[in-house]
Amino acid sequence: MFLAKINCHLARQEYFSQIPCSPIAYWISNKVLKSFNNEGIGAFAEIISGMTTGDNDEFLRIWTEININTISFNKTNLSQIDIEIIKWIPYHKGGEQRKWYGNHKYLVNWSQSNNFNRAKTTMTHVYLKPCITWSDISGNSFAARFCNGGFMFDVKGSCAFSSLDMLILLIGLFNSKITPIYVEALNPTSTTQVGDLKRIPFIEPTKPQAMQINELVNNSINISKTEWDDFEFSWDFKFHPFIAHKSNDQIETSYKNWEEFAEKQFYQLKANEEELNRIFIDIYRLQDELTPDVKEKDVTVRKADLGRDIRSFISYAVGCMFGRYSLDVEGLAYAGGNWDQSKYKTFIPDADNCIPITDEEYFDDDVVSRFVDFVKTVYGKDTLEKNLEFIAEALGNRGDTPLKTIRNYFINEFYKDHVKIYQKRPIYWLFDSGKENGFKALIYMHRYNADTIGNMRIEYIHKLQAKYESQLSFEQHLIDTSQNQREKSAAIKQKEKLIRQIKEIKDYDVKIAHLANCRIEIELDDGVKVNYEKVQTGKDGKMLEVLTKI
Repeated sequence: MFLAKINCHLARQEYFSQIPCSPIAYWISNKVLKSFNNEGIGAFAEIISGMTTGDNDEFLRIWTEININTISFNKTNLSQIDIEIIKWIPYHKGGEQRKWYGNHKYLVNWSQSNNFNRAKTTMTHVYLKPCITWSDISGNSFAARFCNGGFMFDVKGSCAFSSLDMLILLIGLFNSKITPIYVEALNPTSTTQVGDLKRIPFIEPTKPQAMQINELVNNSINISKTEWDDFEFSWDFKFHPFIAHKSNDQIETSYKNWEEFAEKQFYQLKANEEELNRIFIDIYRLQDELTPDVKEKDVTVRKADLGRDIRSFISYAVGCMFGRYSLDVEGLAYAGGNWDQSKYKTFIPDADNCIPITDEEYFDDDVVSRFVDFVKTVYGKDTLEKNLEFIAEALGNRGDTPLKTIRNYFINEFYKDHVKIYQKRPIYWLFDSGKENGFKALIYMHRYNADTIGNMRIEYIHKLQAKYESQLSFEQHLIDTSQNQREKSAAIKQKEKLIRQIKEIKDYDVKIAHLANCRIEIELDDGVKVNYEKVQTGKDGKMLEVLTKI
C-alpha cells in the first residue's frame, strides 16, 4: 500500500491543533477541519454523563419485574414523587443500537438514593427533563434516542439537555452520517465520551432547513415509538398488533395487515433518514465525502416476521390467560396491587394462577386448551381450525396436527422464547419436573402468594399423577388384549414413557411438598433474580430446583 501510494495521508502537524484536544486525526478532509471554526455542540446543550449506583443488582430492575403501582411514569420534577409510595424511576442505561426512541427497560430505586453514589449532585436540575440519550458503545454509527422526560440516567446512558427545538435539531444531527465522522476524529475508539460530543462543531441550519428537520425528526420519533410500543416489552404497549390490525375473522389477514403497516413504517423511516442525511450533508458541505443513502440493516425498526410475530401473539395470549393483559382494556390490566375482576369480560383469566403444560390433554384448562379458547374468542369458532393451521405452519408444523404442533411449542420452546424476550428476568415462571416432562406448569409471578405452590401440588401434581396411573392401566390392558401388533407396540412405548413420568413426578412431589409447607412469600421489589431463588429454597436453606433454570 505504501509503495502504491494507497491510503497515504499528508498532514501538517499544526492542523491537529485546530481540532479540540488536538487528536492526531490525519485522515479528515479540509472541509471537516475548517468546520471546527464553529462552536461545539457543548455551547448549545448540556451534555452530561449519568450516575453510578455502585451496585446495579441492588438498585436497578427491569421494569417488568416490579409492581407497576410503585413506578413513576411521566413525572417531570422530583418534587412530584412521593418516595413513600413510588420507589422506582425509569432509567436510561444505553443498550442496543437503536435510533429515535426506545430502549426503555430499566428502573432505579430512588427511594434508596441516599445509599448509592449519584456521581454528580449538580445534575439534579436536569433529572426527569426532556433529553437525548445514546448508547455508550457506538461502533461505526451513532444511535441517539429522544426522551420526553421522566427518566434518571446512567453513566452508560448519558444525555443531552437543551430547549426542545435544539434537541430536535441535535437528534437529527446525531442520527445522520455527519456525527460518526466527528466521533471517529475526536475519539477513534468504540466508546463515545460526553466530551467528544461537546466538541463536535454545530453549524446552524437556515430557517427552512430547521423546519424540514423538525418535521422529519418528529415523524421519525413517532414511527420508532409506535414500533417500540407494538410489543409487550414496552410499558406503553396497548394490544398485540394482530388485535390492533384485525379486520376479519382470520389471523392470516391480521398478520398481512400488520405486515403492510410495518413495511410502510420501515421505508418511511428509511426515507426520513436519507432526507436528513441530505440536509446535514448540505449544511456541513460534505457532498464530496458522503452520500445520503441508508442501508436497510441500519434502519432500527423491525419489519414483520411471521415466526416471531406468531410467537409474540402466543405470548400475549398467555398474558391474557394470567390477567396481565385483557381484551377489554388497553395495556397492563394487572401487574401487582389490587386485582380488579371488572377488567375481564371478553376473556376470563385463569382463576388459580397455575396453567399446566402437558404432552397430552390431561386437563381441560391446560395451556393449549386455554390458547384455543383465546383464538376462538378473538377470531370466532367458524374459522378456528383454519387459524390454528396458520399458527402451526408459522411455528414450523412440528407435529402430526396443528394442536400437536402448538402443544410441542409450549412444551419445548415457549419458555426459552419468554426468557429471551424478558432478558433472563421472566415474569411467568415454569415449574418443571425434568426431561421426561412429568410435570410442567406456568405461574405469573405478580400473582404469586404463599399458597401458590401448595395449591399447585393438590390441584395439578396429584391429579396428573392419578391420570398417569390410570393411563398406564389402560396401556397395559391394550398390551394384554390387542391383536394389532402396531397398536401393541405403541402401547408398550407409551407404557415405558408413563413409567418414567410417574417416577419423575413422584420425586418432584417430594420437593414441592417441602416448599409448600414452607409457605414462601416473595417481594416484587427484590426482582426476579432474588425471588426465583427464594421460592426454590426451603427453610433449611437447601435449594431444591423446581423451576426451569434461566
